[in-house]
Amino acid sequence: MKKLLLTLTLFTILKVNAQEKTGLHIVNTFHIASAGGWDYLAISPVHNWLYVSHGTQVNILDKRTGDSVGVIENTTGVHGIAFDVTNKKGYTSNGRLNNITVFDINTNKVLGQIGTGQNPDAIMYESFSKKIITCNGRSKNLSIIDPVSDKLIDSINVGGKPETAVSDGQGKLFVNVEDKNEIVVIDMKTFKVLNHWSILPGESPTGLAIDVATKRLFAGCEKMLVIVDATNGKIIDKLAIGDGCDGVAFDDKTKNIFTSNGADGTMSVIKEENANKFKLIENIPTKKGARTIAIDNATHFLYLPTAEFEPLANNEKGRPKMKAGTFQIIAIGK
Repeated sequence: MKKLLLTLTLFTILKVNAQEKTGLHIVNTFHIASAGGWDYLAISPVHNWLYVSHGTQVNILDKRTGDSVGVIENTTGVHGIAFDVTNKKGYTSNGRLNNITVFDINTNKVLGQIGTGQNPDAIMYESFSKKIITCNGRSKNLSIIDPVSDKLIDSINVGGKPETAVSDGQGKLFVNVEDKNEIVVIDMKTFKVLNHWSILPGESPTGLAIDVATKRLFAGCEKMLVIVDATNGKIIDKLAIGDGCDGVAFDDKTKNIFTSNGADGTMSVIKEENANKFKLIENIPTKKGARTIAIDNATHFLYLPTAEFEPLANNEKGRPKMKAGTFQIIAIGK
């Protein structure tokens, strides 16, 4: 009888563990032969296109096949890509040029450039104010761009290096400030700072995502995901993730949170069971260097850029050198 009970118990444990797995895995790898580093990538909201920051240009791929759709050139030091569907425009943040490139969302034709603060990094369209926002790492501020006139209309000092920003869609903007270990809250009605929320013991926050339904922020830190109440800054939970996270994505249908851990070559998956309960489901193998991430909310596919690397010499530290011609996009799905 004891043997039967033990067998049934083990079967139950194995069944529960199997149910907890997502079934996600690498289903495709898209190769881009041109040279250069990379940062963020973004899914077109109107076409089956994937926009990839890549050195001095943005490569545009068919997100289903990886075939090249086009290139946006002269975006030296490009970090991110954002879209304004209403005005049919796209925007790239060009870190080394201290400006934004504006392009037509349907044809990818360049329409112009707009000056920003120093070293614009992450870029987004903020739905409440209907503005384009860049996080400027070197000048420690945000640039606010009117996409109707394509003019810089304001800047907001956040007191440190802004890494990523997300909006609740109701007038609040939340900004990860990497060198201060905090989230800064912005009032998008007045473009003024409302709060500085410490997220210690979370350090060097980079990626940031939000569940607007539960009002929870997900900040990717060094080997830790910090979950914050977006109404008051209270830390709800802290979970261990892989090393080298530079991106966080959230699937509002499955309620899964994803962190891209470039140093480990993994993607951590955390389940939001409710507003106050979170659980690490699994760490999915990706590839080393795959540190940023984009989610396609229509297909639930995830995309991560990386490359192959030269081995580090004995006792050598820092990022290894990229092998020429090995830049690639990992597509993860079921």
